[in-house]
Amino acid sequence: MSVRDMVEKDYYAALGVPKDASAADIKKAYRKLARELHPDKNPGDVKAEARFKEVSEAYDVLSDENRRREYDEARALFASGSYPGAGGRGGGMGGFGTPGGYGPGAGNLNLDDLLNGNGGGLGGIFDNLFQRSPTGRAPRRGTDIAAEVTISFEKSLTGLEATVRLPGAATCATCAGIGARPGTSPRTCPVCRGLGVISRSQGGFALSEPCRDCLGKGSLIDHPCPDCHGTGRREREQRIRIPAGVSDGQRLRVRGRGSPGERGGAAGDLEVTVHVQSHPVFGREGHNLTINLPVTITEAALGASVKVPTIDGTPLTVKVPAGTSSGRRLRARNRGVPRPGGENGDLIVTLEVTVPKPSELSPKARTALQEFARAHPEDPRESLIAQMEGRA
Repeated sequence: MSVRDMVEKDYYAALGVPKDASAADIKKAYRKLARELHPDKNPGDVKAEARFKEVSEAYDVLSDENRRREYDEARALFASGSYPGAGGRGGGMGGFGTPGGYGPGAGNLNLDDLLNGNGGGLGGIFDNLFQRSPTGRAPRRGTDIAAEVTISFEKSLTGLEATVRLPGAATCATCAGIGARPGTSPRTCPVCRGLGVISRSQGGFALSEPCRDCLGKGSLIDHPCPDCHGTGRREREQRIRIPAGVSDGQRLRVRGRGSPGERGGAAGDLEVTVHVQSHPVFGREGHNLTINLPVTITEAALGASVKVPTIDGTPLTVKVPAGTSSGRRLRARNRGVPRPGGENGDLIVTLEVTVPKPSELSPKARTALQEFARAHPEDPRESLIAQMEGRA
């Protein structure tokens, strides 16, 4: 693939963001797409896999401030036709203006700087954008990997070590990472002679671009490894520490645990999205645990001390004030979710007054309720009705 082919890719469209998108918006879009297109969620889906690679490639460039700026500059040159052979207004070499200029209205842009990369010209743009030296053998940082893990509600409060599966994140043991079937070896690309780039002369200038035959790798694989299919990468498992108090949907970044770099480059990062399973009894509001606690009519009316279950299994006694209504919230201090500073949140107890079904009432209980109703004939809805009538 040529430099022109690469620069003509619209990485913004790949991520579905505008060209002026903030770094946070770019990251958010990548995370969403990476989760939807991840190979673990789409096994055997070739289109999803290709799209996942496209999204990862786009994020690899746009997430880096310098590479993004150079990518934008390179695309602007191509769009204007100023780059030789771009086919735009510049019309190839005919687009050059006066010596030291670069097309009409180019100002003080120096042609030599543009070609040799001095001061951040085209050479510098392409060397940084594709992370290649002029010979195509410079180190390249590995890509970041997005993964997911699901844990129980209880484990989210105590923390744990979990195992996540990372496709393409380890060197293939079958071929030792070279991508070729055991017993065979990659051969040097006959077009670029192993350099990964080819040079051509145009108008007296030497221009370099990635080799189209080997895609800039410098070698060709005639017999791909049957296990990694020529990529040199295999799935691996990674143990990570999930801290106590992690919330559902929280993302954890592990530096240097992504895809290995190429030619000695640093490894990418691992970003794990944690999914916390729901609990049949407890809920969560920030660092507070929540529970709905049923109480009887008599407990709510007369007051009582009742037991509340806790997440660690040890019951807690709370006092229900006399005259309590449904929805009242009680707070048990320091019985909630661990905070980063070491203290816990609280346990919020929401009281729900239960009403017995008619079939559950004994004749004696029914008589007692009827006597209570005669002794307290007030209508609790009277004030609401009066307010509505006053508005009529």
